[in-house]
Amino acid sequence: MNFPRMKAWPVKDLGGALAALAVVGFLVAGCAKLPKDNAQLTELQFEGLMGSRYTEILLVFGDAVTKDFTAGVYNTVGLNGANPAGGGDSCPAAILDKIDMKKVKEDNGALSAIKNGPRLWTVDHIGAKVGTERDFQGLKARWVMWFPIPEAIREGKDLSYQVMTANRDTSMSIDKGSRAYILDDPQGNSWVMKSASLIKDPNQKFEDLKDLGSRLKLPPGWKFRSLILEQDLVFMTDNGKTHITQDELGNTYDRVGGPYSNYKP
Repeated sequence: MNFPRMKAWPVKDLGGALAALAVVGFLVAGCAKLPKDNAQLTELQFEGLMGSRYTEILLVFGDAVTKDFTAGVYNTVGLNGANPAGGGDSCPAAILDKIDMKKVKEDNGALSAIKNGPRLWTVDHIGAKVGTERDFQGLKARWVMWFPIPEAIREGKDLSYQVMTANRDTSMSIDKGSRAYILDDPQGNSWVMKSASLIKDPNQKFEDLKDLGSRLKLPPGWKFRSLILEQDLVFMTDNGKTHITQDELGNTYDRVGGPYSNYKP
């Protein structure tokens, strides 16, 4: 299929860095300057991602006195034995489970280091301008974005079913014939999952996502549904902004309909 050229990494895909940061909490001290990992960028396209595993490593830099923190987000997609064009497991458990995050922090001169994964893609296509590739104790991951960390995350607040705004100049897509996992809120807005988390529930299985509604403790007025798309769904932004939300398991959704997608499923 044809889909828009992607100019930057999608801010929740961060893929759930919001949940990871909130769960871990935010206790850092000292000062660490941002590295120049975005000095040289290469635009890459990835296809065949639906259901494949990936992880992000977040390196937190900034100043604990001014409380100005930014995370560098490093994504494993296309690396570590996975298909370079997309698909496959880009974060093998044999490597991922042995990573010492304290040592990752020390080795990379960061204030903190966070493992945001493993996660499962629930989109078919995505693109990114990637920067420096780092080796985290055998797990290779590329810089994909800087993420200024909001106060709510630093305070460890629960962000489940909260609407957040993300700045993004990119697009993702789900193919016709693929399954979409959708939240509908009380205001009539719909939200399509783009990333399933295995952080809070390592036993969550891709094939069970269609029945996720029976597991979620949905707030009043919220509903979950799942369907096979009858046409390609392309995620878009409104003047570079989009809205995201997460469920209590850390699965992440983009708002669709209106200016945020080519149609509302």
